[in-house]
Amino acid sequence: MASDARRIFHLSDIHFGLENNRALDWVKQEIEEKRPDAVTITGDLTMRARHREFEAATHWINSLTAPVTVEVGNHDMPYFNPIERFLTPYKRFRGMKEKVEKELDLGCLSIVPLKTAVRAQPRLNWSKGWVTDAALEKCLAAIDALPEGKKALVAVHHPLREVGTQGTALTKNGDKALRALAKRPVEAVLSGHVHDAFDIMEDTAEGPVRMIGAGTLSKRTRSTPPSFNEIEWDGEALTVCVRNLEDVETRDMQIDDVPEDAMPPRRPGEPVAPIRQVPRVDPPVH
Repeated sequence: MASDARRIFHLSDIHFGLENNRALDWVKQEIEEKRPDAVTITGDLTMRARHREFEAATHWINSLTAPVTVEVGNHDMPYFNPIERFLTPYKRFRGMKEKVEKELDLGCLSIVPLKTAVRAQPRLNWSKGWVTDAALEKCLAAIDALPEGKKALVAVHHPLREVGTQGTALTKNGDKALRALAKRPVEAVLSGHVHDAFDIMEDTAEGPVRMIGAGTLSKRTRSTPPSFNEIEWDGEALTVCVRNLEDVETRDMQIDDVPEDAMPPRRPGEPVAPIRQVPRVDPPVH
């Protein structure tokens, strides 16, 4: 229905510190011209959570002329100050604190946050995702409180896929979260982290869940150029257009499955987009 039509810009992995300013200027202009109903940014605003990176991120995000909700990414946790990481991990978000993990009511849709970045976890690689029981309960309670007939878009940083073994899982308890979301009026889960876009249906024991991933707006490209998702809701279904400055078609911008990590491909056979724009060298910082 036309009255239920909504447009959402889904951005991710801006990585101020290695941001792509040409892409950011373009996205900001697109927001000003198209006036989306919401902008959801699914984490990794910075490279190393430095103060100057957060200052740049805060200035840019606060200048956007649309309602914004921001997820916390693993790169946004303090890297060089362990005391702050454990005691006040969100301190550097203070300039945009009202936008962090904010639920957005779009009338026929609601964007509901689900935190996947944690300050610590019982494995060596803290860049991976972890859905805690408390975070999942908070998300489910928000969805269950929605009026009848209203749909939810769940915003996360890490894709909700275990992928790999117990210790190397991309997102610990991701499968558990997907099963719980499958039983609720969730239209899709929006994520970032892997720096390539995707749009896949994930089967669970409770039914399928649509997972939509956004690419990066930084210089840390994996296998596709910088991009963002323009999502349209017509009252019944979502359509996704992967917008980019190189005019690559959406399907060619999307990878077929979620990789086990966010590192650039190094060997033949690793999942890359059909355009196969694999960097000759890795980004300068992982």
